[in-house]
Amino acid sequence: MNRPFLPPFLALLAILLSVPLTAQEAPRIDQPSLLDRRYMDQQRELIDELGRSLYGQGLRNRRDDDLALMQRLLDEGRVRPGQTRELQAMGVVMGDLLATELDMQWVVYEDRSGRSRALRYQGSDNYLFPITMISRRWEAGSRTPVAEIYQTAVSHIEPVRNPLPFQ
Repeated sequence: MNRPFLPPFLALLAILLSVPLTAQEAPRIDQPSLLDRRYMDQQRELIDELGRSLYGQGLRNRRDDDLALMQRLLDEGRVRPGQTRELQAMGVVMGDLLATELDMQWVVYEDRSGRSRALRYQGSDNYLFPITMISRRWEAGSRTPVAEIYQTAVSHIEPVRNPLPFQ
């Protein structure tokens, strides 16, 4: 039987959406601790330093530039599958870009599966988990472009965003 391929995060999302949470199973949402924030800063610095040392260009906090830098690191094999720390650092950078574009905030999401840093849309129950979006794909052999991963994440939040005035 030929089944369609679902990227790992979509398969996980489908599973999570099909299992209703009871009041006991509801996730716990907290603000990132000082330790979380420091760790994420170190991850940003890792990608910035890689870009500066290899290409003379660090992070610029501009979507197209930063996504292109991360794609170049991947395409040229400077970051490879198995380098989970670097791949997840790229996820933090991508998360920062998503947070800016989609008006989301970093939170700590804890449920029966564990503790994760996630992006939350305006206090709603809409979350993205960008830290593992790149690493899970690349470590599973998928070579989905970083810009495509980014756009897929945007498309999951766009439908729940508040419309801009005068549209």
